[in-house]
Amino acid sequence: MKRLSLSLLVILTLSLSINSFAQEVNILEELEKIAVIDQKVMMPMGDGVRLATDIYRPKTDGPVPIIFSRTPYNFNTYRDGELSTRTLNTALEAVKRGYAYVVQNERGRFFSEGNWNILGTPLTDGYDAFTWMSEQDWSNGKVGTLGCSSTAEWQMAVAAMDHPAHAAMVPQGYGAGVGRIGEYYEQGNWYRGGAGQMLFTAWLYSTQHDPMAPELPKGISQEDLLRLQRFYDMAPEYPRVDWSEALRHLPVEDIIENVNGPEGIYEDMITRKPNDPEWYQGGLYHDDMDFGVPSFWFVSWYDVSSSPNLALFNYVRENASDPEIRDNQYLVIAPTLHCGYTRATENTVVGERSVGDATLPYNEMVYDWFDFWLKGEQNNVTEEMPRVRYFTMGMNEWQTADQWPPKNAEMTTYYLDSDGRANSRLGDGILTDSAPNSDNPDSFTYDPMHPVPSYGGNVCCTGNAVQGGAFDQQKMELRDDILVYTSEPLEEGIEVSGFIESKLFLSSDVKDTDITIKLIDVYPDGRAYNLDETIQRVRYREGYEKEVFMEEGKVYEVNLTPMSTSNYFEKGHRIRIEITSSNFPRFDRNLNTGGNNYDETEGVTATNSIHHSREYPSQIRLPIVKN
Repeated sequence: MKRLSLSLLVILTLSLSINSFAQEVNILEELEKIAVIDQKVMMPMGDGVRLATDIYRPKTDGPVPIIFSRTPYNFNTYRDGELSTRTLNTALEAVKRGYAYVVQNERGRFFSEGNWNILGTPLTDGYDAFTWMSEQDWSNGKVGTLGCSSTAEWQMAVAAMDHPAHAAMVPQGYGAGVGRIGEYYEQGNWYRGGAGQMLFTAWLYSTQHDPMAPELPKGISQEDLLRLQRFYDMAPEYPRVDWSEALRHLPVEDIIENVNGPEGIYEDMITRKPNDPEWYQGGLYHDDMDFGVPSFWFVSWYDVSSSPNLALFNYVRENASDPEIRDNQYLVIAPTLHCGYTRATENTVVGERSVGDATLPYNEMVYDWFDFWLKGEQNNVTEEMPRVRYFTMGMNEWQTADQWPPKNAEMTTYYLDSDGRANSRLGDGILTDSAPNSDNPDSFTYDPMHPVPSYGGNVCCTGNAVQGGAFDQQKMELRDDILVYTSEPLEEGIEVSGFIESKLFLSSDVKDTDITIKLIDVYPDGRAYNLDETIQRVRYREGYEKEVFMEEGKVYEVNLTPMSTSNYFEKGHRIRIEITSSNFPRFDRNLNTGGNNYDETEGVTATNSIHHSREYPSQIRLPIVKN
């Protein structure tokens, strides 16, 4: 029986591979009829490094606009897989619509020359690529950038350079390109509130380049590359890793080494603090930079960095030096996982929660945007498109606004209260609009060797370690190391749309610890769906330029980085927040020692207390939309 099952698995795998290959061949054949295909063009950068580039352009004598994607991933059309099929499909649609589609590998990736780093060197490579493309005789001189995740993250920093050919951009799921924006010091999703986000540990395992990896001869010809790409594409095979187990290894700096992964930049990056000067030397976008490109932004409620993404949209609208650029920023916020926009259906389920019909004509919207900016078509897209189109979960509807948050969203304060026994959902923690009169702090034990596990959430890229989305938290909430505060059932439904602020008052018997918070929609039958979550490493409570440790017996104010959502809490539902000191492996564990954390192997158990009184009014502030 086992042998039969294995045989069926092999047959199924071969069948899927054959079907995928056949699909790629069909797309390529269709492309060849209508497009000039020029693969493995080695585009020269200013320092002489050449980047491997595939070009698909319409068979026409006239100049055409360009849609440009730049990526660290393998798009070789002779490699069986989803990415190559997606590349060919994108190229086919672009050519049919009268665009050239240009896709390029970052330096040091696959056939591109040079040494790879996260985001490559986009401030130079992106600018040089725009110059090269705009000077081609088949180009009309206008380039639009398009992509999600790693094909989006480099776009913001190069947009600050305002290249004359960079006419428009569509960044989607772009958080790993956002460095410092106001109170957010995520440094490209590496941190949240000073705590490490572990997604990059898993991602870099299969992305960073080992210094001993083989390289093609410098200056290799396009003819040789075209021959090689048919059977050899510089793509290493990485053994599968059980990240749910591998991320538990200590010290954190040795995790990739412990799974026999490649050497690379991880070992250097893991030692950087949130305000390390190195973060400001590469390709991240920071809020001391200008911005020069009309942009159509795409954000997801269950992506890894909704809040800083939205903060960047607001920052550009308020601070770009060119009024026309400020006025040509548009935003869509979908109820999906990372880069999941086009996978939305008439019954979109994110985790365990159905949010209904979240479909939109995404491709038409994107091409309308490019048609206006790259072709000069007077399609009135900037007049007819809503400034902000956002999906409200619970209500399960698309809504529109002139700004984010909607102008009729009013911040409303809810206070934490209890008789000192808010541990678990069986405790006495309440969320109320009345400030508490007496201080009955709630205490819990945080043992970093037994952290609260991540269950659902706003995450990506952690392999099998964390599944993103909304999941019923009831079982999790039986833990005594989670404080639970719940409102009374709502007498009428309320819409919460915008940034959620939280201020907690903490005392502890250790020098440093973390505080986490999670916002939850509780249904009348008890189901408790997570909406967003955040964390604060307490040593950074006064800012990221310095570390300030705690003293036992003192109470400290901790303001967590804002969360974001749009959710309708129906009549009879309740609003809940959870507070604890770990959300692992979504975030790395604070070992509570006050040390470096990344090079430590043993933690200290902490007793942490949340205070709520007139003197210490721990609270959460919700943006409630008033009709």
